[in-house]
Amino acid sequence: MSNKTIAMSEIKDLKLAEQGETRIEWAERDMPVLRLIRERFAKEQPFKGTKVSVCAHVTTETANLALTLKAGGADALLIASNPLSTQDDVAAALVANHGMSVFAIKGEDIPTYHRHVQIALDHKPNFIIDDGSDLVATLVLERPDQVKDIIGSTEETTTGITRLESMQRDGALVFPAIAVNNAQTKHLFDNRYGTGQSTLDGIIRATNRLIAGRNVVVLGYGWCGKGTAMRARGLGANVIITEVNPIRAVEAVMDGFRVMPIDEAAAIGDIFITVTGNRHVIDGKHFETMRDGAIVANSGHFDLELNLQALEKNCKSHRPVRHYMEEFTLKSGNNIYVLAEGRLVNLSCAEGHPASVMDMSFANQALSLEYLIKNKGKLTPGLHVLPEAVDTEIATLKLASMGVKIDKLTKEMVEYMGSWKVGT
Repeated sequence: MSNKTIAMSEIKDLKLAEQGETRIEWAERDMPVLRLIRERFAKEQPFKGTKVSVCAHVTTETANLALTLKAGGADALLIASNPLSTQDDVAAALVANHGMSVFAIKGEDIPTYHRHVQIALDHKPNFIIDDGSDLVATLVLERPDQVKDIIGSTEETTTGITRLESMQRDGALVFPAIAVNNAQTKHLFDNRYGTGQSTLDGIIRATNRLIAGRNVVVLGYGWCGKGTAMRARGLGANVIITEVNPIRAVEAVMDGFRVMPIDEAAAIGDIFITVTGNRHVIDGKHFETMRDGAIVANSGHFDLELNLQALEKNCKSHRPVRHYMEEFTLKSGNNIYVLAEGRLVNLSCAEGHPASVMDMSFANQALSLEYLIKNKGKLTPGLHVLPEAVDTEIATLKLASMGVKIDKLTKEMVEYMGSWKVGT
């Protein structure tokens, strides 16, 4: 264990630090873009004298983002964005070996989570990195006096951006916020390939069930839903999509999936995966019509996607049967199996997204903070997207790290694309 000063923190066990450090190093090997940004930040110190409060999943990949911010001179404090997503050994390593303040314990209860949100705001941040917008919403609602100190915030998730859009409509978003999730190098890869792989990984680890031959119902066909459906089909599942958006529903049909309402799918599904970002998409009536032995998992940000209160009300008993799996025996006698208490199955039952996709996502986070500080006082309050040039820079660095080369436009091509006079 390092001799560095132990920061004020609340974690499970400092003795886990050595294991956590090894895992952080392993993730860093597959995050070359973030590594290059960290090396530049260490020289330029763009965040010297600033404070950052990070509300995120405390994983090996997030640790590398935090270390990148620290290398750039930031005083960073981390809290968990989900009660079940913390990797306790990683939290220990950040505290013991890197002197960072971390308030995150896997399995923490909701009052503890809310207390940690308050601690993150007690840090008096100049920047907020959010995952679900709990920090920003709490700041605006409960601590308006601190808003003047905020240079800007970033948001990682679709769910969080939906909340920020609502705040913006209400005139409550009074500082610049970068919609990191809307960057192409984030949602096209993190949401699709990261969520797709890690969600199935979590379900398989939790259940040890064969996916091939099962009817897997994916609720929502956004980028996360597309990735989840693609990976389930790759494992041999018969995939059914439910949607409320006609365009996405048509896309799912054209991609070769069956599309139907959840009212119909509930009766034939074996495994259900919610990725909508909305409330009670699997409701009480759906649990009642599910087959005996149906498995239900959520990979959306909040557990509200599943109406677990309705499920509990309609069951005669429930009990844990495996790690992070609970059996609900309905009054009809059918058993329903809920994974990870309805919380993010990919982070609760597995390790979250692979480092290689988080490399791009967290490169976006790091460069978003740099963009905010470079444009301090110039950006209007409200949601912003990183300039396309930054997105392109991240993709270019990623290709270089993979040893992939691409073509470049010739002078003639550029002239043709900029002209309206040349045609057939």
